[in-house]
Amino acid sequence: MTSRTAQGKANRLKLNISEALWPRTLRVVPTGTQTFSKAPFQHVNGVSPKYTVRGKGSRVWDADDNEYIDYMLGLGPVILGHADDEVNAAVAEAMGNGISMSLPHPMETELAELLVEIIPCAEMVRFGKNGSDVTAGAVRAARAFTGRDKIACCGYHGWQDWYIGSTSRNLGVPLAVRGLTLKFEYNDIDSLKALFDQNKDEIAAVIMEPANFYEPRDNFLEKVKELARQNNALLVFDEIITGFRMAMGGAQEYFGVVPDMACFGKAMGNGFPISAVVGRAEVMALFNEIFFSFTFGGELASMAAALATLSALQKRRGIEHIHAIGRRLMYGFDALIQKLEVRDTVRMIGFPFWPEYVFTGGDGKPSRELQSLFQQEIVRRGILTRAGMFISASHCDEDVDRTLAVFEEALAVVREARKAGAVMDWLDGDVIQPVIRPPKAE
Repeated sequence: MTSRTAQGKANRLKLNISEALWPRTLRVVPTGTQTFSKAPFQHVNGVSPKYTVRGKGSRVWDADDNEYIDYMLGLGPVILGHADDEVNAAVAEAMGNGISMSLPHPMETELAELLVEIIPCAEMVRFGKNGSDVTAGAVRAARAFTGRDKIACCGYHGWQDWYIGSTSRNLGVPLAVRGLTLKFEYNDIDSLKALFDQNKDEIAAVIMEPANFYEPRDNFLEKVKELARQNNALLVFDEIITGFRMAMGGAQEYFGVVPDMACFGKAMGNGFPISAVVGRAEVMALFNEIFFSFTFGGELASMAAALATLSALQKRRGIEHIHAIGRRLMYGFDALIQKLEVRDTVRMIGFPFWPEYVFTGGDGKPSRELQSLFQQEIVRRGILTRAGMFISASHCDEDVDRTLAVFEEALAVVREARKAGAVMDWLDGDVIQPVIRPPKAE
């Protein structure tokens, strides 16, 4: 049994190699990472590992060989589990024939046909490498199809200028571009209607995450689709998260609302870089004319990984397993909240494939300080996650049992720290910061 301090806090992790490597990284890599969401400020800096070096199934190991049950899963792509044998074998076989062909490979057709079979809105398919590729492609196609410039959006849609210019991370995006993307609120149909009223005949498309951590209420998705149709705008679902997790055909299959186009990625290749924009043929035909072209769009390792991943999900009933494990985790977390009487401090929201815990302070607003103390305690006890927890087909009942035991200990620490007014005193590192930060004060 690991010893604890008097307050129940877990002992510090041994992170000597991780911390020694970090200054070297910062000298040559801005932010120290290729992805903001993997940066130290997304965890409790000074407490959490900065590198992971290997993974298998639901487990990962950091540079100092500390082991964790992983609920980050590479920010979502690793749907089967790390280093899946079946996927790796398919990739190795494909690589034996080369990686990047000089002409299209039949595997591109095979994967496109499979997506047309699986995804309700898909009649034609184009591939990219990440989510930002295909959301930007869908927006470009929508503008070409409608002859309009403005986009209505709801959710997160990647790093490209058309979207990120509408956020506080808009440095380097021209003002003229920033004004073309208009935001509306999820489950608030009037906020979208107001955009159409204020920008009559100017909006090319509505692009949105069909579900994030909340259920659509009062036929919201159906109303969005009808409003887009009434205004001659296209509807695009950003299914980078929901695709192949909520259902094989994504949220559009789950909720029964079919868009004009949709964007898929992340879980599609179990960690290999591949994404797809799909849609009805009339719209997708414009990809013959718009410029959407990648040297690595047909790269064979990722194509093979995607075919193997989708096949494995179907054969192993992967989505059913993910939802079952997620429900156990959510029900167990709710039971802990009641047992420890911390309902005014924390709750769990979301869907079984991607639940999220939310901590609130005395003012009822989200508390990053409480979340940070909780994450400090769980990472020291062997759980690697952010607030949003991805579930994979490799997570098992034993993982959930261990996770809930860790959560109980960590929630008890948070409860006592809050009772003592000592949250920041008990935090041994930096408070977690958001990726999309509020604008700096003038």
